[in-house]
Amino acid sequence: MSFPTVRMRRLRKTQALRDMLNPITLNPAHLIYPIFVEENLKTPTPIESMPGYSRLPLSMVVAEAKAALAQGIKGVLLFGIPAKKDETATSAYAPEGIIQQAIRLLKKACGDELVIIGDVCLCEYMSHGHCGIVKDNEIQNDPTIALLAKTAVSYAQAGIDIVAPSAMMDGQITAIREALDEAGYDQIPIIAYAAKYASGFYGPFRDAAESTPKFGNRHSYQMNPGNPQEALREIELDIAEGADMVMIKPALAYLDIITLAKASFNVPVVAYNVSGEYSMVKAAAQNGWIDEQTIIREILISLKRAGADLIITYHAKDVKSWLTQS
Repeated sequence: MSFPTVRMRRLRKTQALRDMLNPITLNPAHLIYPIFVEENLKTPTPIESMPGYSRLPLSMVVAEAKAALAQGIKGVLLFGIPAKKDETATSAYAPEGIIQQAIRLLKKACGDELVIIGDVCLCEYMSHGHCGIVKDNEIQNDPTIALLAKTAVSYAQAGIDIVAPSAMMDGQITAIREALDEAGYDQIPIIAYAAKYASGFYGPFRDAAESTPKFGNRHSYQMNPGNPQEALREIELDIAEGADMVMIKPALAYLDIITLAKASFNVPVVAYNVSGEYSMVKAAAQNGWIDEQTIIREILISLKRAGADLIITYHAKDVKSWLTQS
């Protein structure tokens, strides 16, 4: 049958009817809010390439997390900018490191109401900006995973709820899982940055985290954008090594990878709506070229439709009041 017997607009007539038939729902509890904490700061420092976002001093982390909780956000993802950077990332696993301090403050203030996730990487803490130990301008895999494991354990000791390794080193999940278990933290879940692509969408983040590499690039450890089979293999390996959830990063240019991951593996899939994606929307909105709320809603719906169970997004804190409007 076809028109005039079939009229598709019948099922779009009212908002109530559209809501009833909408299979994709957006819930603030499915969003994760990234927070940048800088050790040397006394007041917030705006991030020029991320309009509306700032690096925060430690003293403001609890207030920022509580503001997110008030919007229905249940999880925050912490990134640290230390006072000291060196070639072995000692500030990443220091007991009084900036993230370790932030974790303790948040856990004391918010308890189990807030899920605290710690990004486990070394780039922000390395003097050269790469995600691992460097020798002769090459990233050394095995020495790096030992430091990643040490960092994850230090986060657990501070009270972290979830660790999220993002360095894309081979065997990092095994090393972290074994180290956590041996230290008595076998109940700490791991979100693996399993399919993390070498992408141009990370530029604003590198400004925010002061983690731009001083030489070369990250193509030898982050993934080739044109290879979906590599993503499936990376995800499969991370799950076998003990990952509880897997992440696709970036999100918008990799919706097909999100869908493949959801169809292929029986674990929660996390999409990271990254800094460049955020900044493009913000810049266009500031110029009056787009309606910001409508665009963000479409982006988040597309990620849910592709198969994401959770979404890390810099838009998270501001969306509750208009998230489900049509």
